[in-house]
Amino acid sequence: MSTVAGTALAVSLTLTGVTGTVSAEEAGNKAIQEMKSMTNSNFNIVWNKGETAPTFVSGKLSKQSVKGVGQIKNYIEENKELYNLDPNSDLSFVEKSTDKLGMTHYEFTQSVDGVPVYGATFTVHTNENGIVSAVTGKVHPKAAKDLGRNLKADLSKKDAIDSAWESINLTKKETKAKNANKKALKKASNLAKSEVKNTAEKADLVVYSTGGESHLAYHVELQFIFPEPGNWQIFVDANDGSIIDSYNAVTDAGAASGYGYGVLGDYKELNTYLSNGSYFLYDVTNPMNGVIETFTAENGTYLPGYRSSDSNNAFTSGNQAAAVDAHAYADQTYDYFYNTFGRNSYDGNGSSIRSTVHYGSNYNNAFWNGQQMVYGDGDGSTFAPLSGALDIVAHELTHAVTDYSAGLVYQDQPGALNESLSDVFSVFVEREDYLLGEDAYTPRRSGDALRSLSNPPAYGQPEHMDDYVYTNADNGGVHTNSGIPNKAGYNTIESIGVAKAEKIYYRALTVYLGAYSNFSDARAALLQSAADLYGNGSEYDAVANAWSNVGVY
Repeated sequence: MSTVAGTALAVSLTLTGVTGTVSAEEAGNKAIQEMKSMTNSNFNIVWNKGETAPTFVSGKLSKQSVKGVGQIKNYIEENKELYNLDPNSDLSFVEKSTDKLGMTHYEFTQSVDGVPVYGATFTVHTNENGIVSAVTGKVHPKAAKDLGRNLKADLSKKDAIDSAWESINLTKKETKAKNANKKALKKASNLAKSEVKNTAEKADLVVYSTGGESHLAYHVELQFIFPEPGNWQIFVDANDGSIIDSYNAVTDAGAASGYGYGVLGDYKELNTYLSNGSYFLYDVTNPMNGVIETFTAENGTYLPGYRSSDSNNAFTSGNQAAAVDAHAYADQTYDYFYNTFGRNSYDGNGSSIRSTVHYGSNYNNAFWNGQQMVYGDGDGSTFAPLSGALDIVAHELTHAVTDYSAGLVYQDQPGALNESLSDVFSVFVEREDYLLGEDAYTPRRSGDALRSLSNPPAYGQPEHMDDYVYTNADNGGVHTNSGIPNKAGYNTIESIGVAKAEKIYYRALTVYLGAYSNFSDARAALLQSAADLYGNGSEYDAVANAWSNVGVY
């Protein structure tokens, strides 16, 4: 599996990037010179090495107001030497949205012969006056040339799923938790059944571009808990059944009023639900389509398990502490995103937030598996129950937010950025320090933590691109190299404060970042977000300096 570290060339006004100096003619074409002349000092462009289109362009990018999908397509057509796309044959319009700043965003997806190109989005952003201010997204203009038209899959969807299971040396049957006592789940309550499945599989036909080549493929997703957590993303060649790429995207670290005590013995008020004489950790008080619900793993592995409940609405016994924290902290994180940004649950549509505690035996991890959050109890030495740390819960829920916004691929730089955003937002939610997981990690050792935004090297992470770790382990070092954007996040917060930093980060995550955004794209996205919110003043300069100081230009 190839790594993408160091492949981004950020072209500034001097067009000097991490791999040397290039001319505007080499990097793009006359359109770049025109845009630079209109923009003055705040023109930015990020170009991925080996690609034939930029991933991020910002500044004053049109001379006149551009409004409506038709005019946007005309704009793309007029500048197709730069973007290298035909707006009529290569792009499919998805949606138009206008935000609170008055900016309008026109989102397209790339397709070949009607088959979507995986992760290829193309968004044109206009300011309140209709002037194009940014164009973002990673596309693959060569895909149509590589594959031609009249695409046809020789492999069936079922055969692709079978190939995917075979590639990870498992069968669907083997992922069913053994000896699960399903009667306990039926007896738990007459509340609405959870929609979470222990094992889920699906396949979609896509064009998958990797390593400079494009393939007609099935994107197969296999999600399961037993015998170990899996959220496999597998790309199966739609003609010969071979595996093009695969990785496990498990993202780890990891209307009654009751009360309980958490893992650290602290008192917490809880929103519960009374049914048939029992109180359940089932919160219906939020303005959601769903609920916030907490389960206890059945026999350690069967998910979602049975609903956590109590007869007198006082969750005070020791074995209830992990559920108390998971429930309370999920609610606190929901409140943060809703009250700060108006985001209703992780998907923005008010979906249920489900947590399961007491997973496994002495399990030292927590994860979002694409459907719900799961927390182990730890072994008592490396970890205490992981739901006992607010920043761990916030970290996992932010992974869910990322899945439903930028959709950052969990590999290499996009994966490290995915991890970093969860770390940074956990600091925004907790607002106590720059440490991650200190309330659950090494409970017998004070002052220790999993990671630190302020001092990544103290926890084995790099804090500068000079020390980037090239590895095939951990999906390309996603938990290691996240130290670099983490330090940039720390630099930003220290310079402008949490209140401004969180708004800049959220806008970048939900408006400008895409599936394959790398560190340079993140820098550009945050700069554009700072400009949108606060203009090109001190906040903009603070973001620029924060990333320059970690070697991302």
